Amino acid sequence: MNNEKAVVLFSGGQDSTTCLFWAKEKFSEVIALNILYGQRHAIERESARKIAKLAGVELVELEMDVFSKINDSALINTDMDVSTAHDKNSNLPASFVPGRNIMLLTIAASFAYSKGISNIVTGVCQTDYSGYPDCRDKTIKSLELALSLGMDKDFHIHTPLMWKTKAETVLMATELDGCWSALALSHTCYNGQWPPCGECPACKIRARGFEEAGEIDPIFERRD
Repeated sequence: MNNEKAVVLFSGGQDSTTCLFWAKEKFSEVIALNILYGQRHAIERESARKIAKLAGVELVELEMDVFSKINDSALINTDMDVSTAHDKNSNLPASFVPGRNIMLLTIAASFAYSKGISNIVTGVCQTDYSGYPDCRDKTIKSLELALSLGMDKDFHIHTPLMWKTKAETVLMATELDGCWSALALSHTCYNGQWPPCGECPACKIRARGFEEAGEIDPIFERRD
């Protein structure tokens, strides 16, 4: 185990939950950072609280309303269909929030700086991502350099899922102590529904991952 500390950008979803338990095995101390930015699936915050408690890690909650004022993403605007193409760029899904991961990682770095922490963990993935350009490895490496230069501190952004398919992420979760039980508490549905809608892109990607991994999603064992 690394004796250093880490900040995990933590939504309460499948990927960030897997990353949280990965970080617990890699670092001596982990802080989960949950940022509410106006997303329509804010129900994730309740999942984040339950999972952080289960994992025995500190959970820090922050809020920002910038995106709700400047963006027309379907992930924020509940009047838009999350399954369609983006209005301003048809090559991207309607759920794309321009600048989201860049902003969230910048906030995470600022928070980490205040705690004297150099390691930041995030669940972005290029192999099996939702078409978001800010999930790509090149974006993250560029941002890591910019943040390190801008704050005069050597930040390390860890992306344990970057080159994994959803099925591989599921199998990874089976090997992390406590992660499988935590996934039962996680929430992924873009429509913020429980039980999950099963129709939005996030639900479909999650379902495909478990199916290809030959595992049953523990979320359906929940008794809310």
